[in-house]
Amino acid sequence: MPLSVLDPTPALVVVDLQLATVGSPTVHPTADVVRRSARLAAAFRERDLPVVLTTARLDAPPPGRTQLGGNRPPVPEDALALVPELDARPSDLRGEHHGWSSLDATLTAGLRERGVTQLVLVGLATSYGVESTARDAYDAGFHVVVVVDATTDLTEDGYRHAVDGVFPVLGETTTTDEVLAALRR
Repeated sequence: MPLSVLDPTPALVVVDLQLATVGSPTVHPTADVVRRSARLAAAFRERDLPVVLTTARLDAPPPGRTQLGGNRPPVPEDALALVPELDARPSDLRGEHHGWSSLDATLTAGLRERGVTQLVLVGLATSYGVESTARDAYDAGFHVVVVVDATTDLTEDGYRHAVDGVFPVLGETTTTDEVLAALRR
C-alpha cells in the first residue's frame, strides 16, 4: 500500500541498526536496509524532522524465562554501536532498550514534546524489533508507517507475516522512494 499522507511532523525511527545485528543472516541484504535507512535519515535531517536512533542491549535481555533461555553470550560494547552509515548527529534522539520494542515512555514523551504524530519505522528485524515498536507506537496513538524495503528479517515467513498480516492493521506500509517523494512535496 502506498503512503497516504506524511504528517506535518513525522519522525524516523531507526530500529537496531547496530554492528552486532547487521551481520546476522537475513532474507534481504542488510547492506540495502542500512543504505536506505541512511538515505531516509539524511532526508529527515535536511527538513529538520526528528531522527530517532535506537539500539538493543543484546547482552542484557529482560528477566523473563523463555524456551531459548536467558543466558546470552557477552556482546562487546563496540558491537552495540550504531552502524557508521547512519551518520549519527547530536540532534538525533537516542534510545536504548532491553526488550524488543524501541519505544518507551521517555522516548514517547520526547517525541510528543516535538509535536510528532507519525512514526516512520526502518531497521531490524521486521518481525521482532520493528513489529514490536510498531505495536507500541500504535498503542501510544501515533500514526505508524513501516518502510518495508528498509527492513528485513531472519526468515521469509517472519518477514511476510509482519508485512502482510500485522503492519496493515497497525498503520501503512511503503517504500523508501515513496517516503522520499512525500518529503519533497
